[in-house]
Amino acid sequence: MSTDKKAEAAAAASADTGSGTRAPGTPSAAKVAYTRRFPRFNIDMRLQVKMFQAGEFRTCWGRSTEMGQDGIGATLTGSLEPGEIVTLEIPLPLSPYPIKVRAIVRYRQGLRYGFEFLTLNDSQRDTIQRVCQYLATKV
Repeated sequence: MSTDKKAEAAAAASADTGSGTRAPGTPSAAKVAYTRRFPRFNIDMRLQVKMFQAGEFRTCWGRSTEMGQDGIGATLTGSLEPGEIVTLEIPLPLSPYPIKVRAIVRYRQGLRYGFEFLTLNDSQRDTIQRVCQYLATKV
């Protein structure tokens, strides 16, 4: 076996055994496009999305599918594009009133969207953290 082939084989073995910077059992970078900063939890509730499109304010409704401390996934009745900034109105469990947060559309797969929260004040951050802790017990 040539030196180049041995180096390639060693690199492949290293990647497959979990040595290097990845944790053992973690898929290689080729298999994982990104990793989340916070875990996501299943949550099913109606939410409202407000956006500015074609020179006017519009509203659409949706149902959440999952939520984490940094974002939420939902299926919507409207159409958004990745990179669009919206306002989400989310009636969370454990909260007496819906929270309103600015978010960016991070991905779209058909009618499913992923939103990253942009501006959370301390109260909203605490509420979302408590809800995530509650949802973690429901798993």
